[in-house]
Amino acid sequence: MIYIGCHLSVTNGYEAMGKTMLDFGGNTFAYFTRNPRGGKSKEIVPEDAAALNTLLKENHFGKLVAHGSYTMNLCASNESTRANGLDMLQKDIERMEYFPDSCYNFHPGAHTGQGAEKGIELIAEALNSALFPEMQTTVLLETMAGKGSEIGRCFEELREIIDRVELSDKLGVCFDTCHTWDAGYDIVNDLDGVLTRFDKIIGLDKLCAVHFNDSKNPCGSHKDRHEKLGEGTIGSDAMKRIALHPALQGKPFILETPNDDAGYIKEIHTVLNWMK
Repeated sequence: MIYIGCHLSVTNGYEAMGKTMLDFGGNTFAYFTRNPRGGKSKEIVPEDAAALNTLLKENHFGKLVAHGSYTMNLCASNESTRANGLDMLQKDIERMEYFPDSCYNFHPGAHTGQGAEKGIELIAEALNSALFPEMQTTVLLETMAGKGSEIGRCFEELREIIDRVELSDKLGVCFDTCHTWDAGYDIVNDLDGVLTRFDKIIGLDKLCAVHFNDSKNPCGSHKDRHEKLGEGTIGSDAMKRIALHPALQGKPFILETPNDDAGYIKEIHTVLNWMK
């Protein structure tokens, strides 16, 4: 089996998100640790965090997959942007410790003209500054579509980051189906081959979560535009094969499709029906 859910708003608190996902029929979820387009984060009330942890345990949820802000760029050419990104990363990881054994996912960043090698170096430096031995959170690098100067457009770039981080046991990868397809990996016609390549370069033990999205674009477009399940260029048959693939069982699958609540509920139940 897999765990399935979607992004939820933290506006009403942490336990409220768990209750919402129970109403949706899912058993994992994602949320932004702070405003995705800015720097503000919601204050954590310890009692609220504890209530969510109890709910998750009692209802056998999979790992949560929190998401860092889109504005966090650890490898920007601007030094103040990098410093702000590192501050976000450090504070987000500290906050994640309220929810032990969860995942924190972020976009590796854009090198903004410095070149991929320099970008990889700067991301690794930031992670070496932010990770600490006692942390209970797994930090996930997301596979990216490769638009602009994004780092993470290929498995090799993510491997290079991991290899440069001292506490690499605290790192994993979030496999975004739309991004991976848009980056040029043919998960429709050669899913086994793509996962075998991932395993050889990074290791399937590092594949900790899946962003489960169809795509509006053809394979290799490098555009990153998500679509509802079965309505894009990946299609229902391939999405089902991904959900049922033996190598991905037990992972949290997070929907980031362009939906309202009713749409997410429909997709969650579609995936659950595939599992029967």
